[in-house]
Amino acid sequence: PRFPAMASDSGDGHATLKRCLGVLRDARNDSEQFAALLLVTKAVRAGEVDAKTRRQIFDAIGFTFPTRLLTSRQPPDGCPPHTFRAFGLTLLACFCTDPELAGHSQILNKIPTFNDILLSPCDPDSTSMVDDVYQCLSAVLATARGPRELVTKGTVSALCQAYLNGGHGSDRALTLLVGLLAIAEAKCWQRDAPQLLAVLSKLSGDFLKAEDMTKFELCEVLPHFIPLSPPLTENSQGSECLCRLYKGLADVLGSKLSQSQRDPALKLTASLVQACGAEWIPAGSAGSKFLALLVNLACVEVRLTLEEPGPLEMEGKKEVVTACYVLMEMGIQECLREENPLLENVQKMQLMRIMEEAFGAVIFYLKEVKQEELQDPFIFASVRVLGAWMAEETSSLKQEICELLPFLVDYARKLFKEGSPAVSPPQAELVSTKGSVLAQDALRFLLPGFCHLTAEDRPRDILVSEGAPALLCEYFLQQWEVLTSKSTAPAPLTSTEMSLQTVCGVFLNLVVTAPDLVRRDKTFSSLMDVLLNSLPLLLPQKHHLVLAANVATLGLLMARILVGSAALQGTKSAKEFFGAAIRFLSQAHTAQADPNSDGLALAVSPTYVSAWDDICELWFLGMQALAGCIPLFPWLPHAALQARWLQGLSQLLSRVAPSSVDFELVTAFQAVLVELARASEQCRDVILSHHGTEWASLYGMAALEQCLAKQ
Repeated sequence: PRFPAMASDSGDGHATLKRCLGVLRDARNDSEQFAALLLVTKAVRAGEVDAKTRRQIFDAIGFTFPTRLLTSRQPPDGCPPHTFRAFGLTLLACFCTDPELAGHSQILNKIPTFNDILLSPCDPDSTSMVDDVYQCLSAVLATARGPRELVTKGTVSALCQAYLNGGHGSDRALTLLVGLLAIAEAKCWQRDAPQLLAVLSKLSGDFLKAEDMTKFELCEVLPHFIPLSPPLTENSQGSECLCRLYKGLADVLGSKLSQSQRDPALKLTASLVQACGAEWIPAGSAGSKFLALLVNLACVEVRLTLEEPGPLEMEGKKEVVTACYVLMEMGIQECLREENPLLENVQKMQLMRIMEEAFGAVIFYLKEVKQEELQDPFIFASVRVLGAWMAEETSSLKQEICELLPFLVDYARKLFKEGSPAVSPPQAELVSTKGSVLAQDALRFLLPGFCHLTAEDRPRDILVSEGAPALLCEYFLQQWEVLTSKSTAPAPLTSTEMSLQTVCGVFLNLVVTAPDLVRRDKTFSSLMDVLLNSLPLLLPQKHHLVLAANVATLGLLMARILVGSAALQGTKSAKEFFGAAIRFLSQAHTAQADPNSDGLALAVSPTYVSAWDDICELWFLGMQALAGCIPLFPWLPHAALQARWLQGLSQLLSRVAPSSVDFELVTAFQAVLVELARASEQCRDVILSHHGTEWASLYGMAALEQCLAKQ
């Protein structure tokens, strides 16, 4: 007999139950209590325990008696060995229907016992015990502390084994696993990866073999068992699962499907792309056709849903359209991939045309969005995927994107200012860890597109008129605080650091193309203050070298324009900034053995080599900007002398073979050297004392020679 979580009212039943509870309360020994318990279980018919009665049972019995029943090994005469245990579980299952009791430590400390019962052989007489255990575990899962306790006490492993054994209630084991993974995926995989992988192996095998509606039911379950970490591609069992899923999906999506069949298949595909990119799709003709099919299907779905959305139909389709966004984003990446591409050039061109039409539908949809809908996570997903398109495809849909820019800036500002609860749905979250959704950070996804657009007159004018510079300055400051609050240890490039670099790119475009805006907009004075303080902190941390290069170059370019700013009039922060900028520029090159001769050649410094592709252009721009700053700031030559740059550069150019220094580099060095020699007699003397006239002639630095020759 069991105490179900049901409520009804039965006068006679309640009277009998009341008498039984009195007996239970007043029992003098175990035998009397057990007899009363039998009366209670008989009196409580299925569906006749309401919350009040359940509480009366608990008040009469408490946790002590069920605990004793669970540990008792002596059954009553003529009863099965597990009789007491079964009664104990029945009572606990009854108590667990009360959420307050389900989260009680006396229930939580029984989790190992529940696990043991799931893993014990189940004969026909003990199926009710298994049912009670599942009822208890389901109730515990719904409490605040429950999921953490279940994971740490080994329930994930027990549920995996129970499901794989296929015994009584194994379907409930799978349901509980899905619930646990939805709440604590990372912890589950961290602790029980082999067991979860075994479940995924069975599910993927069943998916491949199924020839009926089971296949589409599994499409709903499987995404819960595809982890973002550890990557499935890292071991052979995970790779085999991916192979089975690919074959099953290729079979399904290549067939004629109804909408109710296609939607779960697209969602499963998106979860695989989210976890593994396109790695699970094999190279070759079949793989490229499958990938093209995925992107095609996604684009068709997006157009059908967004071009003529009906409110009710739209609401039900948001999840699958979000999954389609994931596939479209993969489509963009694969069309741009040059190394070992999955797609042929003809396929790429076809897909870009198809995606252009789908993104036209996304823009159409966003134009129709009302202010009261801005908190909808689907809007966030739509803006995010459009940001991915804008980041890579700058020539198509330009007119439409320009018309949408006011909305995009306004949306990004609202989320940023409000710290909005809008969250991108899981299917759209292509980041390294679930749970790191940056709700208010729509800007993170729009920045690369804004960087391209600020290089062109019309979109730049729109962004400026909509107040984007002020928003981006605030955003830079916020992201800078996030970055500096983290550990200083080297780490993979974070989205925070990438965002800061891209904001610098946007501002570099504005500084170069719209210097008048920089002069008149107070935003840039505020930004200058931030840059002055940022670079000295960044530069010593070599793992932030790319960001330091961005900050140094942007600061130098802005200093030329904001020369009258109070912050730049020989202040401590200005001197520290220029000192750091000079160190960044001066330490980029060194002399090393030339493999083609016995001499030395100029080379990029070892600490700069790994980042040089990313910072090379910034370095040259920074040298040009520094040369422009020297005549404007009388104290700058002294900073160069303090850094001993002139001595170091003179020695470097004297030691290396001139043929190892290309013309662009010679031009950059000469521009700075000429300005220093013109601005400061002391700088000129240092260059001359280090054989400047000789090496200037050797490198063809005519302007420097001329400057040094003047008395």
